[in-house]
Amino acid sequence: QEGFKKVCRTEEDSPCPFPGLASGVLEMRVKEGSKIRNLMGFAMARMQTEKLRQVVFTGSGRAVTKTITCAEIMKRKVGSLHQLTKLRYKVVKEVWESSEGGASEMTVHRTVPSISILLSKDPLDPREPGYQPPETLSALWDEKEGIEPATPTAYKRPPGPLPCGGFPHCKRACSGEGVSVHPPL
Repeated sequence: QEGFKKVCRTEEDSPCPFPGLASGVLEMRVKEGSKIRNLMGFAMARMQTEKLRQVVFTGSGRAVTKTITCAEIMKRKVGSLHQLTKLRYKVVKEVWESSEGGASEMTVHRTVPSISILLSKDPLDPREPGYQPPETLSALWDEKEGIEPATPTAYKRPPGPLPCGGFPHCKRACSGEGVSVHPPL
């Protein structure tokens, strides 16, 4: 696409992936250039002042990670939110024009990933694919204090420094049962 400049970009409109949502749901469209601080300030203010029960964060392409970050921040700040996540693809149409002044034009159709995350204070259907229940505070405290949670989630390394962490000149070689340290030659 050298010698061309982008003159137009359009995304196909796709219906909300969560059928049956109430009319007062806050829909946050996250873009690549959106500032998380601005998105969260607006969403948090609306959730608190208008007593909204649900919010949907939607983003596509390079904004997918920013969309996930917004949802995670909201879950931490508000707490006790049920989550439903839907992944899909969108078609983006880009029109490029020759920068040399010629009349040539190029149209590119790209398929990009898209994510929609519904956060709700009200319970959602746990059988729905993409559902995550709210995290309880006790589970967070148990994890910090080293108490095993009631439901195993994933294996984690034990807290504390790794062996040989204070010796940057050491190399670690893992054998079947332990860690052996070899000084540099």
